[in-house]
Amino acid sequence: MQMLIDGKFVDSLSARTMQICNPATGELVDTVPQANEADVERALEAGLRGREMMRRMPAHRRSDILRKAADIIAARHEELSQLLCRENGKTIRQCRSEMTATQRLFLDFSEEAKRMRGQTIPMDAVAGLEHMIAYTIRHPMGLVVGIVPFNYPAELFAHKIPGALAAGNAVIVKLPEQCPLTVLRLGQILIEAGLPLGGIQMLTGYPRELGNRLITHPEVAMVSFTGGVTAAKAIAKLAADSIKRTAFELGGVDAMIVLEDANIDAAAAAVVDGRLTNGAGQICCAVKRILVDEKIMSPFLEALVNKTKAIKMGDPLSDETDLGPLITPQAAERVDQEVQKSIAMGAKCLVGGNRVGDNYYEPTVLLEVDNSMPCLLDEVFGPVAPIVSFKAIGEAIRIVNESPYGLQASVFSENIHNALTVAHRMEVGGVVVNGPGSFRPGNVPFGGYKQSGIGRESITDTVREMSHETAIVLNQQTNPGFEAEEA
Repeated sequence: MQMLIDGKFVDSLSARTMQICNPATGELVDTVPQANEADVERALEAGLRGREMMRRMPAHRRSDILRKAADIIAARHEELSQLLCRENGKTIRQCRSEMTATQRLFLDFSEEAKRMRGQTIPMDAVAGLEHMIAYTIRHPMGLVVGIVPFNYPAELFAHKIPGALAAGNAVIVKLPEQCPLTVLRLGQILIEAGLPLGGIQMLTGYPRELGNRLITHPEVAMVSFTGGVTAAKAIAKLAADSIKRTAFELGGVDAMIVLEDANIDAAAAAVVDGRLTNGAGQICCAVKRILVDEKIMSPFLEALVNKTKAIKMGDPLSDETDLGPLITPQAAERVDQEVQKSIAMGAKCLVGGNRVGDNYYEPTVLLEVDNSMPCLLDEVFGPVAPIVSFKAIGEAIRIVNESPYGLQASVFSENIHNALTVAHRMEVGGVVVNGPGSFRPGNVPFGGYKQSGIGRESITDTVREMSHETAIVLNQQTNPGFEAEEA
């Protein structure tokens, strides 16, 4: 499959390619170009031309394109789901869910394109300014760079790119090098839906060869990145030279607090869903640590271990499979090293703890852990659930807030007062009550606190952040007949 530049699918000028392999089997799925700096320049030139076309395109036309793209995605839902499963490794059920979310985001952004509203400002609120009228209008940023990760490539593409297009921007997308194929198909669908040449460029390749020029180019107005904290810091430094707007959706060590009055079975099921099976734990907002009131620790562990043992690991294309592989052998090796080091430091493994083949890792539950261990200290990107006990609600909140990260969290309680007390005191971007923190509907602001991100993504927030506001003030005193007309 080729990459997309100026409305055409092309190879790299370097003639180099990258192999995209099935994480479950190692089989070749397809090849894509390995872009170089010359390809970046081609994409930038096309994007700058596209910027002017997108800026002039009326909102109803942008809306129509996104709606048509949503219709095409719906018509090809199963085909796209199968491709995503083969290149990414998530189970086919999870891939179908991701494509459903992707289609819905395109549809929602098609409506938001028609709602880029400004505001009116009551100038008579200030004495002496009664003769003035003020209002604001919103304009597209211009050329936006979107950097999409591997874990939910289609859905995270859809959280960024349709929003940028809805706001009237042209976009350049750096695709995940591990699994770019489904997202390339989405680019093709946008072209089919009528997006003009230059409206979207899609580059395949490695960040070290593409990132610097994309980020530092003076005509790039904004960079939207989903990924790791280390990479975000590097991007921020590069973007600072031109005071470029950035939006970062990063990771963290997201906590679930299980209070004494929680529904234990529901809480255990949320760990399985929000940590061990969905995306094989490779989710930025997955549950990374579970804090359990010591008074219910025993029944909670029994429920969690039983549910974990029932997880079916296997072929992700099978509807019966609950847990697929990690994205690469290197990813599985990192998870295994973090688990084994934690065990060597005193953690107790209740279930799992083994690498299977090249890319699979058993769903794992660890007990007797502390903050010196990798399983709590680091963001383990895999199906590993470390359990921590606490004596009082205040202690649990303190443990959560001691982290330098704060993306999502969740709390389980049957007492609404206790649940909201915890939710209001946690230093995070979002809290889910009685559900896993990995829950992310498109119409709810999503983003991190502290080192977990800058800015918010949602149907409304993304369009707002990918546009800028101009204030217009009209001084009516310049009209010679103003006073007479007023009288």
